[in-house]
Amino acid sequence: MDWLLVLPLAIPLFFGVVSILARNNLLLQRWFGVLGMVVLLVVSIAILIGVRTQGILVDQMGNWIAPFGITLVADHLTAFMVLITAIMGLAVAIYSLANIDAERESFGYYPLLHILLMGVNGVFLTGDLFNMYVWFEVMLITSFVLLALGNRKEQMDGAIKYVTINLVSSLVFLSGVGILYGMTGTLNMADMAVRLDAVDSPGLVTTASMFFLVSFGIKAAVFPLFFWLPASYHTPPVAVSAIFAALLSKVGVYALIRVFTLLFVQETGYTHQIILWVAAVTMLTGVLGAVMQTEFRKLLSFHIISQIGYMIMGLGLYSPLGIVGSVFYVIHNIIAKTNLFLVSGVANRIAGSFHLKHLGGLYRKHPFLSIMFIIPAFGLAGFPPLSGFWAKLTLTIAGLDAREYVVVGIALFVGLLTLFSMTKIFAEAFWKPLPSDRPKPAAEVEGIPGVAGIRTMMVPIVLLAVMTVVLGLGAGLFINVSLDAAEELLDRTRYINAVLGDP
Repeated sequence: MDWLLVLPLAIPLFFGVVSILARNNLLLQRWFGVLGMVVLLVVSIAILIGVRTQGILVDQMGNWIAPFGITLVADHLTAFMVLITAIMGLAVAIYSLANIDAERESFGYYPLLHILLMGVNGVFLTGDLFNMYVWFEVMLITSFVLLALGNRKEQMDGAIKYVTINLVSSLVFLSGVGILYGMTGTLNMADMAVRLDAVDSPGLVTTASMFFLVSFGIKAAVFPLFFWLPASYHTPPVAVSAIFAALLSKVGVYALIRVFTLLFVQETGYTHQIILWVAAVTMLTGVLGAVMQTEFRKLLSFHIISQIGYMIMGLGLYSPLGIVGSVFYVIHNIIAKTNLFLVSGVANRIAGSFHLKHLGGLYRKHPFLSIMFIIPAFGLAGFPPLSGFWAKLTLTIAGLDAREYVVVGIALFVGLLTLFSMTKIFAEAFWKPLPSDRPKPAAEVEGIPGVAGIRTMMVPIVLLAVMTVVLGLGAGLFINVSLDAAEELLDRTRYINAVLGDP
């Protein structure tokens, strides 16, 4: 089944190209947008089944054996991330049918969405450090254009901040790649892991690891490198905000987990302790920023930062249970956070604003939408039996086992503030009466189909809410699968032997 690993790259590329060829037929582009995601979802399920049944899958492109050729690798973590990428792509593609205007569609929204997912999957699947840099750049270019598409003043301001800081991140990343290549003479990550262990000075390897901590830390939006995210994620259409919230910072988290479990394990008492305290401060600063916000998507954007702290907390603990918590938290958060952004778009469609002071009355007039908000919001806050509770419980137990009581205390306190901020949204947008001075709804202003559009937008919201509940009720199964991922990450020989061959 190794040949399947090419398809998560080939399918978005194919549908991106045919969408460009159909640039004069917007209806066809929309169909390609949804169809491409469905095909990608089927392939991603097949890859996960292959990993579960056959172990780590490796495809050596052109039959050039590692470390001389281009290698694609899928272990449990990669398979999970490719699958969740396809699910989020499909959800956003359906949502886009009612959220993206014809102007943005005519300027290539759907081709850009496909190519963005190709770049994301490339980062997940590559077994080569330089190719990871290349896929990051593909992702950066397409995400920048999606962010700026529409040419609104606020969008351009956010897009410039976004691309500037991410270019700095890319420069630091490339510098780190050059240093490691000079030390090891290879770019294949499995081969590099073997050679880094043979370097005479572990301190030199640890120094090089800081380049990647800074670079991937910027992309993941950890403290103090997160300021670009809340300045940009609330500016484009909701569909774009949702796919960004789902995937872009999580790609940075994935990269951190990958390199700090495969490459940089020489002085874990130093490197991973730094990661742990970065995680704690990221959680705290992100949620404090969220508490202060009065705009729906800005509040959610700060919460992305806060939740990234939980995801890398398990990596900092560097224990089997900690890594399980990180993997499970990434999956839970992608689903819940994306859904909250999608709900914000429906609220805006109904009430005409993202500002909480202009929202209200949604609970009385749209009780079903209120339930669809409560499920991911409570999941994010960690209410049992939803998925967020089990993810936070796993990380809490892992932290207590490691005697990191201060970090655990911060994580629990942040959970309370998360509940407060979700309650704030519900009280303002759903519970209080609708203000009389609210702006006109978007459907009235722009002529966007109202009821039909809202029904289309509700389809992915319902599906993601169901996934949040299923992930919580079936937490035992999903945690066991996450444990398989953690065991692969902590036992590097599995990955190395799969790529280089058994010694």
